[in-house]
Amino acid sequence: MTRVALAFSGGLDTTVCVPLLEEEYGYDEVIGVTVDVGQPAAEFDEAEETAEALDLEHYVVDAKDEFADLCFDSVRANATYQGYPLGTALARPVIAKAILEVAEEQDCTGIAHGCTGKGNDQLRFEAVWRDSDLEVIAPVRELGLTREWEQEYAEEKELPVEGGSGGDWSIDTNLWSRSVEGDELEDPSYVPPTDIYDWTDEPSGETEEIEISFEEGYPVAVDDTAYEPVELIEYLNELAGSYGVGRTDSMEDRMLGLKVRENYEHPAATTLLNAHEALEGLVLTQEEREFKQLIDQRWAKKGYEGLVDAPLVKALEGFIAETQKRVTGTVTIRFEGGKARPVARDSEYAAYSAEHASFDTETVGKITQEDATGVAKYHGFQRRLANSVIEDDE
Repeated sequence: MTRVALAFSGGLDTTVCVPLLEEEYGYDEVIGVTVDVGQPAAEFDEAEETAEALDLEHYVVDAKDEFADLCFDSVRANATYQGYPLGTALARPVIAKAILEVAEEQDCTGIAHGCTGKGNDQLRFEAVWRDSDLEVIAPVRELGLTREWEQEYAEEKELPVEGGSGGDWSIDTNLWSRSVEGDELEDPSYVPPTDIYDWTDEPSGETEEIEISFEEGYPVAVDDTAYEPVELIEYLNELAGSYGVGRTDSMEDRMLGLKVRENYEHPAATTLLNAHEALEGLVLTQEEREFKQLIDQRWAKKGYEGLVDAPLVKALEGFIAETQKRVTGTVTIRFEGGKARPVARDSEYAAYSAEHASFDTETVGKITQEDATGVAKYHGFQRRLANSVIEDDE
């Protein structure tokens, strides 16, 4: 008997895939796998109910801890893509790995997803799955299905989907971010209504300050209360979200070259990334900070591609780990006006001396202010020389 494991959400796409995998691909049995990376409880209820209605063998895998650890790795890398924190992108390889493990445990010969041929997720899932010997199947992409066709097919087959629509927006939620796209949001000139947001309130005039503690670049506590990664993220999502922190409306360039409009919410991610970068500014040297920007950018790009296990990432993390040995300390964040703003930072590893930087001290150690005269004379010398040659030539 042939079996195929399907990445299963209980939504229209994956529900339609169940009979298609049997009818069009000849599989005797389909099993559904749902991976918990911090979605709302209602999504698991929907998946369970739909699986039961389909008489589908269904597995739920808890991968929140693994995902949270990866999110904290992204903090150490200051990882953002085109201005927003990576959420969906980082979750996909974690989900794909969990599904693959179930598929192998259940002696499946195939593994499938319900992604279209236009998005990034197909690439992120398959990058993990194609390391295995299982047949990789993408019914929506391979059969060229449209949402309208799926809705008609679901109605014809009396599949357990609510009208085949699933709401006005396409929403993806995990611990680190909530993305909203589709429908009228596809028009860049359309101003989104406030009801697309669920994690963030409208910014008010109220403010609050919190202190975030880091150990070797990892956030470990808020206001001296220690948290495990999942708990810390959930706590800051609620707190920072109440001040309107973490909204992004972006025109995103996908891996396939399409430009799409995406709306995101990421209160905890924004708060932690801002705090971490502020602490790095205190403890790292100028050369380290400048070079790490290049490292961070490459890490974020591989994270966006879903290739966090690439050899390059391991090499990049070697540099990151070395710099993070000194990124230990605290950062005070002020929530105000929809922003999470660093207003203070402290570390025993600070590459900073208040005495040396002060306007009230005459010298910098054994260096006098007069010693800077020679430097000032040389500074810009080549520019002055080049400009004089250009002027003479004119």
